[in-house]
Amino acid sequence: MSERDPLLPANPRDAPAVVEASDAVVEPEQQQPARTPSLNRKKIVFWSLAGAIMLIGAALIIYFVPYVRADGPLRYPGEKLDWTVCGNVEGKNVECSRIDVPMNHFDEYATSNEKFSIPVARLRGNDNAKNLFVNPGGPGGSGVNFIFRKGKAIQEIVGQDFHILSFDPRGVNGSKPQAICFPDSEVRKAITSVQIPSDPVEAASLYNWAGNFAHSCADTTGEHGKYINTPQTAADMNSILDAIGQENMIYWGFSYGSILGQTYANMFPERSERVAVDGVVDHFNWYNGTIESEDFHDSDNVLHGFFDECVKAGDDCPLAEFGNDAKGLEKNVTNFIRKLKDDPYPVYVNNSLFGTIDYSQLWFGAFFGALYKPASWYSLADVTAQLMKGNGTAALLAFGLEGPEDLLPEHNIIIRSNDGTSGKSFWPTSRKALLKEAIPFIESQSSFAANSMEEFIIRAQWEIPHTHTFVPDRHVKTLHPVLVLSTTYDPICPLVSAKVARDIFVDSRLIEVETYGHCSLAMPSLCAARHVHAFFNNGTMPDEDVKCPADGPYYINPNKDKSVKTLSGADAETERLMAALVALSDAIEVPSRR
Repeated sequence: MSERDPLLPANPRDAPAVVEASDAVVEPEQQQPARTPSLNRKKIVFWSLAGAIMLIGAALIIYFVPYVRADGPLRYPGEKLDWTVCGNVEGKNVECSRIDVPMNHFDEYATSNEKFSIPVARLRGNDNAKNLFVNPGGPGGSGVNFIFRKGKAIQEIVGQDFHILSFDPRGVNGSKPQAICFPDSEVRKAITSVQIPSDPVEAASLYNWAGNFAHSCADTTGEHGKYINTPQTAADMNSILDAIGQENMIYWGFSYGSILGQTYANMFPERSERVAVDGVVDHFNWYNGTIESEDFHDSDNVLHGFFDECVKAGDDCPLAEFGNDAKGLEKNVTNFIRKLKDDPYPVYVNNSLFGTIDYSQLWFGAFFGALYKPASWYSLADVTAQLMKGNGTAALLAFGLEGPEDLLPEHNIIIRSNDGTSGKSFWPTSRKALLKEAIPFIESQSSFAANSMEEFIIRAQWEIPHTHTFVPDRHVKTLHPVLVLSTTYDPICPLVSAKVARDIFVDSRLIEVETYGHCSLAMPSLCAARHVHAFFNNGTMPDEDVKCPADGPYYINPNKDKSVKTLSGADAETERLMAALVALSDAIEVPSRR
């Protein structure tokens, strides 16, 4: 029976009492003459049992089936949100709602009535399922979009005993007001047109532009801007939890979602029933540091893996012909890319499609982005091989046409800056002093670390006041131990950060997927997926940390009949799980980087 059937009236108090339905069945029997005292007793017992069964059945219907309000939305018993069907994923309805939350949860005296309006989306499981909150990262990733993109695949991993629920965090996407730094798109396009040089470390113009940008963020976001931060979002999750009538938090957060999950578990350990953090950020550095020293710890290891696996793949990797071994291939390709610093590659297709490929686009954009997702390695290798052979059309179409206005992640910058130590109280107050502090960090890290310079100079000049007082603890006992997941080599959230999280939360365990990429989903791993399923469904924790192998090749030539979607001799359940893991291998979107 459809969940939308009007089984109950708009107001459940108007429904006929269940006990009256039961009386209607018993009453005719009472009017019939009794044949014998024994038969009477048997009938009384029989109809009493029947009445009890009907009462239980009716109660179950009332508990699990939504009623339709007069204006159409669904309202589930025990919940305070009205839901409307807002889409469909592989034959299953997605339902959407919206909740207003206080602008400042921690205003003890409630001096303001201002609110944030938060959109919520849910892919339903079984009728008696619990709600599993998911966050796709960012900061600034849309949870609502994530439900449509990957909600079904997540549900395949955890099972039908969970509704998959997410939301757009305050300031992000469909939430209102938004975390933006310009009054409209035209102003945004004009002001962000500053060109970022190939070497952002030496960009004096960038420093001056960043100061104006920081001022514009403060002006545009106004009073609400001060409260767009992760501790407030963690409190928003409790508002949603209360509105859906669920006592405790069940949560799986990826990338920045690991910060949100750790923050929630720190702030509300007594409600943290099942919290999994995946692709983990060191939240001590996030909140208390200026230059996050761990971020790029394994970036170069992932880059080495890109070339090493290319050589192993042979003809299935289009770049393999440019080197005899992994080191030689990496040297030849990176030398080609470095030349673009001084001599960008012009590409002309026709009079309405032309441009250039420069070092920043190829190195910080295409290559660094691909380190997140081995599923994209074949495509990057193919485009780069064509470029090295003199054909830049594919490269232009892939990453050469975006303007600066397409690449400035305002919500990301606002949340990161509001969370951490930002502004003149924490950072050097001149460009030269900032470079003196930042350059040693950049030079000691991967070459990809230079792209952090834009963030550093914005945070150094940040003007939105720091309003939260959250300081993470180092010894937290949650309602149930936290599950921590990571790959061996993550380009931006390294394994060392995952180990920090494991050590914070009492009795936590670490699942390490022995592969490259960002978050445990970067490459399919049946082992990791089964641990996740057991954790959410039964609370099962490994006795000790676990290392899980990855399943499938890194380079998949689409022109050949070769796929990781099938496993020879696998049963139907394993095939289904593997298909979901393949679908999730590109789940975590790469944050925009100019």
